[in-house]
This record gives sequence, C-alpha cells and structure tokens, in this order.
Amino acid sequence: MKVAIISVSKKGRDLALELKEKLDNDSTIIKTDVFHKDVKHNFPILFEEYDSIIAIMASGILIRTIAPLIESKVTDPAILNIDDNANFVISTLSGHLGGANRLTHKVAQLLDATPVITTSTDVNRKLGIDVLAKDLYLSIDDTKEILYFNKGILEGKNISFVMNSEKNFDYLIKYLNENTLEMDVSINYSSEVKYDEIHVQMDSHRLILKEKDVVVGIGCRRGKECEKIFEGLKISINELNIHESRINFLSSAEIKKDEKGILELSKKLDVPVYFVELDKLRLFESNDIQKSEFVKSKFGIYGVSEPSALITAGFDSELIYKKTSYDGVTIAVAVSKAK
Repeated sequence: MKVAIISVSKKGRDLALELKEKLDNDSTIIKTDVFHKDVKHNFPILFEEYDSIIAIMASGILIRTIAPLIESKVTDPAILNIDDNANFVISTLSGHLGGANRLTHKVAQLLDATPVITTSTDVNRKLGIDVLAKDLYLSIDDTKEILYFNKGILEGKNISFVMNSEKNFDYLIKYLNENTLEMDVSINYSSEVKYDEIHVQMDSHRLILKEKDVVVGIGCRRGKECEKIFEGLKISINELNIHESRINFLSSAEIKKDEKGILELSKKLDVPVYFVELDKLRLFESNDIQKSEFVKSKFGIYGVSEPSALITAGFDSELIYKKTSYDGVTIAVAVSKAK
C-alpha cells in the first residue's frame, strides 16, 4: 500500500511526520509521503497516485475537498481522517475494497487512538464479501452485486462457496473458519468451476471471485537452506495474513536458478518458481523498488526479490510487501492486476 499523509496545521504536520516514521517500519506499507497545506491542489494528485490518503484536518475540510473527486468504491483510494491531537482515526472512504477499515485499525494502534468504523458489516461483526475478496487478493466479476450479498449476510442468509476440488483452497477454508463468526456458510465443490475461480452463491445471485497472482520474490546468499528461506517467507505472509496455499508463484533472478534452497522450497510448497533473466532485471524500472548498490556492484542489477516478483506478476502488478531481510534472505511479495 502506498500512503500519502496530508496536514494543514503545524501540529498536524508534526503528527504526520511521526506517523510516517512508524509506517515506514511496516513491510506492508510500500512507501509513505508527507504533504502539507495546498489541499485543493494536492488532493487530485493524491487520488491518482496513492492507494490511501490520511488526512490530518477537520472533517469538513476533507469532505468538501474530496466530494468532487469521488467516483467509485472500486477505484477510489482509502481515506482516513485524523484530528490534530490523534484522538480518533476515522475510516472515511473505501473501507472495504480500498482497505480503509484495516488501515484505520493499524494507524489507531500506532497512535494509541480510537478507531472509528461505520460500515454495517463491521459494526455488526459480519464478514463483507468485498472484505474477503480484498484480504485474499481476489477480483470480483460484478461489483454491483456486493450490496446484495452484504445485505443478505447481515440478514443471516446462507452464503455458499463453490470451488474446483482439484485446486488447493486451504487458504479460503482457513480464512472462513477464522472470520465468519456466526454467519451461515457452506462449502461445495464442482468440476464445472474453473481452476482459479470461486463461485459465491446466495439465493439466485452469483458472484465469481478470481485469483490474482500472488508472487513471492526471493533473494538469498549462496547455499542458503530451504528451511531458512521458508522461515522468512512464513514471517512475510503471516504479516500479510495469507496462507501459504495462496501463493501462486515463487520468483528470483536467473543467477539463482541452481540455488538448492529455492528449488527445494518450490517442491515443498508445490508452487512453480520462475527465474527472471538478468537483462529483464537490468531494464526494469519502478519507483517502488529499493535499489541496492551492493547487489549492483556484484551482479549489475539493483535488486532481486522486488523486481523479480513484479516482473513475474506481470504488467501493472504492484508490491504488497516490500523487500525485507531475514538473516541472508530477502523476501518481497507482488500481486497481479485483476485478470
């Protein structure tokens, strides 16, 4: 997640800098930039370039500024509102698909503030279908149906998940067991459902959830054992709250194609591994990746885990976990755009 923090007062700016320092230590936050004043000029730019905007200002200023910019719950960024004294962190826009509710809880904990969430499913301790899709990196074929499904969940209707039995959906089963609370959920299997799809049914309505590709990029010292690499991977995906069965691909640089630890991990997870050519890594450009002069001096490329993950995930993919080191192992995670 790429986060912009914007403030209008000196006290708000001090809070913004404090929050940036805390968020920069979170591997799931890809970058955090701070803006001050010039709200009308900055907001249209922030809407286009950031996944979330944290506005430290009066709610009236925020609402009047974003009103002309709002388009859709599918595309609008997450927006949080914080007062200068950091008493409250309010999820203001795109609570589910944009991730504002989850970020609100994270920021409130960092600032020892009170999180304010108003979405019906959350306050009634129900799981929204759009929350499930967001958390598990699934696209939704018809977002207009979200309202019907979430209303039905609130009313206690049965919701059925139908999958292909040949595919490992442990990640979904685990997620539902941990998050459905008192919801009426059933699991069914059908060979007619495509391998990478989950069909969700309620009454005569149906949604199709489709997996985006989750790619784990790996860099490591020569001879690093499989278990050591796996330890770093497990820490990373635990911070993302995803199960190992949700991983679609592993990726690294072609200089690692004989690395026994990575090859063994691919077999252990039953996930294919792609080794990206050095020429592709040299030519790859992204403002989101961290550049290492040490790696550049040794291999002629600025990094392994982040660019490998992004290249393997495909055009317009995005980092969801920035390069993080674990005793000689670096892990980054990217997700593809909706198929």
